[in-house]
Amino acid sequence: MDIFISEFFNIEIMLKVAPLIFKGLVTTLLLCLLLIPIGLLSGIGTMLLATSKYRAIRWTAIVFIDFWRAFPPLVLLIFIHSGLPFAGIRLGPTGSICVAFLLNASSYYGEIYRAGVESVPAGQIEAARSTGLSAAQTFIHVTLPQAVRNVLPDLLSNTMELVKLTSLASIVAVPELLYSADLARSLTYNTSPLVLAALIYLVLLWPVVRLIARVEHKIAR
Repeated sequence: MDIFISEFFNIEIMLKVAPLIFKGLVTTLLLCLLLIPIGLLSGIGTMLLATSKYRAIRWTAIVFIDFWRAFPPLVLLIFIHSGLPFAGIRLGPTGSICVAFLLNASSYYGEIYRAGVESVPAGQIEAARSTGLSAAQTFIHVTLPQAVRNVLPDLLSNTMELVKLTSLASIVAVPELLYSADLARSLTYNTSPLVLAALIYLVLLWPVVRLIARVEHKIAR
């Protein structure tokens, strides 16, 4: 038991590497602050294309959504970061992460939004138009708020998955939380830094898990 605690829960080592770990945490949070809002907005754009009255636009958007939802994020990140330079396109680590994750996130968010929009009764849209609201005003003030409310648990779940996806940034040497923890592990020859990183992820995401459960319960009622 002492060996297990010394290897995985060594408080002395955790305290020693804490500055490096929390520096990585800051990078993770910055990535989240960048990717989540852009992902939510790009998801709305993807949904608008997927619900277009023009068949060519609609099917192009549907193929886009299906393709990027099926494409593994890790493979996509490696392809963009390590494959595109052979074609003369160099985005750098942060640029590669942004492009890869936004392609993935916009497709998932777009599908969630589309399901939410389709759940809004057509009668409410017709009633809004009959009051003199334009199509854009009806979408912004009537359709979108109800759609978001109907799929809020799914939006929160996907956002939580996007936060966890930021750990893949370690593959392209971005010093986020997992990369910093693994670097600390290699310096200390101890697994405790990885355990500390896992605990930080748990502290960050556990409230979101409980929030999702509460929202689902409230919507069900």
